[in-house]
Amino acid sequence: MSGTESPGAESLATEGLSSESLSSESLGTEHLTVRREGATLVLTLNRPEAKNALSLPMLVGLYDGWLAADEDDTVRSIVLTGAGGDFCAGMDLKALAGDSMGGEQYRDRMKADPDLHWKAMLRHHRPRKPVIAAVEGYCVAGGTEILQGTDIRVAGESATFGLFEVKRGLFPIGGSTVRLPRQIPRTHALEMLLTARPYSAEEARGIGLIGHVVPDGAALEKALAIAEQVNACGPLAVEAVKASVYETAEMTETDGLTAELERGWPIFATDDAKEGSRAFAEKRPPVYRRA
Repeated sequence: MSGTESPGAESLATEGLSSESLSSESLGTEHLTVRREGATLVLTLNRPEAKNALSLPMLVGLYDGWLAADEDDTVRSIVLTGAGGDFCAGMDLKALAGDSMGGEQYRDRMKADPDLHWKAMLRHHRPRKPVIAAVEGYCVAGGTEILQGTDIRVAGESATFGLFEVKRGLFPIGGSTVRLPRQIPRTHALEMLLTARPYSAEEARGIGLIGHVVPDGAALEKALAIAEQVNACGPLAVEAVKASVYETAEMTETDGLTAELERGWPIFATDDAKEGSRAFAEKRPPVYRRA
């Protein structure tokens, strides 16, 4: 598992949640931990005994994390990682076979929003803040599908990627048959989808699935370093650039360039743009205020 995607964050009111219910103190579940690193929100898949296989508590925690990051203007980037040396081994097939994913206390959330799991997996939701994946160990099946919803990707050298669904007689319905051929060359996408074989980190980088390979155990550190570089930039500009890249991806060049101007010109009129120019002239770090 991992598609069409909804631009931007949904209103918290439409989800039956308030900003207060998604404060940093209340975020997280038994399978998803949340912490702040400066202006970065770090979401950690936390079910190491199952190689962070997806569960209902994990999915609910993920979606709440995406929403909270978008609602909090002090958050400028998001890092997604996994606990215990793995990223995510996909859906819990044992639980799926028994028609149970645990977390009975979260069933009302799923009933209220049957699309919640797709939003959590970034299939039907795109955070407006940049999402950086820090991968160690297994990142397979649903893990590789979630990965395709992230923006920047770092992996430890022993990480393993792959879409194993067809080997189990299943379909990678989390978006991979649509997204993967748009993110890497089609021949590589089809090989990954149809052979259901594992890919090393170096091979994944070679086909363009990930951007960085680092020593094992260093993926999170590298992801946080990239996040700090993002955080130092103008947040309005960063968010507009990300939105433009995605919204123009399937447009003609002419339509895309028109849309880019509509996104980009207003940024030049912001106080942040003026601050960036002043700071450069005065040889000091800029102080951006999202204005």
